[in-house]
Amino acid sequence: MNNKRTRYVAAPYLIWSIGFIIIPLGLVLYYAFTNADGALTIDNVADIISYVNIKALILSIAFSIVSTALCLLIAYPLSLVLSSLISNSSSILSLLFILPMWMNSLLRTYAWQNILERKGVINGILTAINLPPLYIINKPPAILLGMVYDFLPFMILPVYNSVSRIDKDLINAAKDLGAGYKEIFFRIIWPLSLPGVISGITMVFVPSLTTFVISDILGGGKILLIGNVIEQLFTQDSDWNAGAGLSAVLMIFIVISMLITAKYDKEDIR
Repeated sequence: MNNKRTRYVAAPYLIWSIGFIIIPLGLVLYYAFTNADGALTIDNVADIISYVNIKALILSIAFSIVSTALCLLIAYPLSLVLSSLISNSSSILSLLFILPMWMNSLLRTYAWQNILERKGVINGILTAINLPPLYIINKPPAILLGMVYDFLPFMILPVYNSVSRIDKDLINAAKDLGAGYKEIFFRIIWPLSLPGVISGITMVFVPSLTTFVISDILGGGKILLIGNVIEQLFTQDSDWNAGAGLSAVLMIFIVISMLITAKYDKEDIR
């Protein structure tokens, strides 16, 4: 009876998984390993070793690592500060950081384009106070800024949840026993907050690796990431097989990153 009830409850999730995960994944793999005539081939996947594609992939990985590191550097101390506030204040402040997520990411990116452009808001302010203008639009710093702004909430949420759940009695007990803040941080706070840090790294690294809108708008189309190459193959060249082949390669990197983070997550739980 319980098994039958469990099957009924799980049925919607099974249908969802088949319709929105398994079938799309199967289609990507089908196009990745076939040519336009439907014959099996690995040429689409092997195309990753071409100069343009491997350069775009290396750039994507570099941007993803840097943006993930910056998000962690900003989110971790912020989460410590938020968790030290009284509950009402921390809830309001954390909501302010999450508020931009309510707006479409495309609009957020266009807003940053207007802010950073040569005659934008920032340069208008700098010129008004007789400071040199800042020209970072269409350059790597603008892309990194857009990535950090867009994905920072994905780091703040899990880190803040982990930090705020740390039992304050543990910290007070350590203080009573003479532990300094450095010892308390590295022996209590950091180990207990690692699950949130690992979740945040995964949640920021994966979308950073696959993004193409941010580099397209804030990079001015001058810096090709692997997401831009795949997007162009699908929309401009209509070469679904080549686009699916590169997507399959990208999925391998995403799976590897998730396996690494899952491994450290399990070790931390033990």
